[in-house]
Amino acid sequence: MSGKAEITDENAAGHASPHLDEKERDQASAHSSPQALVIHEIIREEGETALGRKPLALLWSALAAGLSMGFSFLTQAVLKNKSSLGPESASLIAPAGYCVGFIIVVLGRQQLFTESTLTVVLPVLTRRDVRTAAAALRLWVIVLAANLAGTWIFAAILAAPASFTQTLAPVLDELAQASLGTSFASTALKAVLAGWLIALMVWLLPNARSAAVLIVGVLTYVVAVCELSHVIAGSVEAAFTVLRGNATLQDYLLRFFLPTLLGNVIGGIALVGLLNHASIAPEMTGGH
Repeated sequence: MSGKAEITDENAAGHASPHLDEKERDQASAHSSPQALVIHEIIREEGETALGRKPLALLWSALAAGLSMGFSFLTQAVLKNKSSLGPESASLIAPAGYCVGFIIVVLGRQQLFTESTLTVVLPVLTRRDVRTAAAALRLWVIVLAANLAGTWIFAAILAAPASFTQTLAPVLDELAQASLGTSFASTALKAVLAGWLIALMVWLLPNARSAAVLIVGVLTYVVAVCELSHVIAGSVEAAFTVLRGNATLQDYLLRFFLPTLLGNVIGGIALVGLLNHASIAPEMTGGH
């Protein structure tokens, strides 16, 4: 890590206190929160690592993430189906299932497109060269394509005639229909907010320590309960609708994919990546 980041760490809680011995200062420092610059560097280094991965490794990791996100859709349907409470209570309980796929992806270190909009953009903003931008674009294309392939595979499993989920079909159909927004603008706006929250989740994780699952769970629950649009989690639902014959491929592309992708990218890159980078850019001067 850079010299500037090291200086920041030395100013953490306890290091400047004359009332503590060296051991007590270390204990105080261990319980202090990382500075914004340190968090930025942790996420930037994750982005650098992702940019350095082989395309085939990215593809398999992203495919696994797309498949894992299918469990968000399935778990929501199971909770909604098994809830003996009224519709209003069920609408608050079922979204808890949405968190499952994200927890698997985050703790399993799988490559998710909406996370990459933040982690990979920081090296681009820091280096500001064509080579890094091209590498980021290559990563986004590979990860997005593999994520979507995973969601379609999972949706096909759920839609199979012999699938164990046939008893859940009515609930799955009901949930899936919600992924196809009423208008391009409305879906894009909801996707901006979802991309914003997921990128903020990535920003918060370096400071989460043992609360990582709670951070992921709370923020993704907000995405679900507010019915915001996420391009990968929602793709399982939209693909399921198409495979069940309740929507067309054109509906998938125009009513879901394009507005959701646009909104997620704006929320992840512009509202989180650019703003958070700008907030620490003056501190990086001379230290990078």
